[in-house]
Amino acid sequence: MPSVSNAIIRITNLRLRTYIGFNPEEREKLQDVVINIEIHYPAEKAAITDDVEKALNYKVVCKEIIQHVEEGHFLLLEKLVGDVLDIATAHPWVSFASVTIDKPHALRFADSVSLTLEKHCCQDH
Repeated sequence: MPSVSNAIIRITNLRLRTYIGFNPEEREKLQDVVINIEIHYPAEKAAITDDVEKALNYKVVCKEIIQHVEEGHFLLLEKLVGDVLDIATAHPWVSFASVTIDKPHALRFADSVSLTLEKHCCQDH
């Protein structure tokens, strides 16, 4: 098998509801958010061995993100995106992650407002 450098996991359009915003109506009413995540990690061992233990379990990452977002209250989109990025990069194998969260209908004449944060990580494997 040829050498594999990085796997890129993409979680696309994860639609959740949370409390996001600092206006009184935003603090009292659940709002939709759309989350897109990209996680990079070295996958050579998983690709060669087909061993689940050598792969990054994106289902576990996603469940933790869902719980955090749905149970949280956030004033700023920056805080929400930062928290999700921290969860996405928590595993020591992660070398890079990017998180974009859209807040649909945040502005009157726009489909959504989005914010993206990225993190380059040291690998520990």
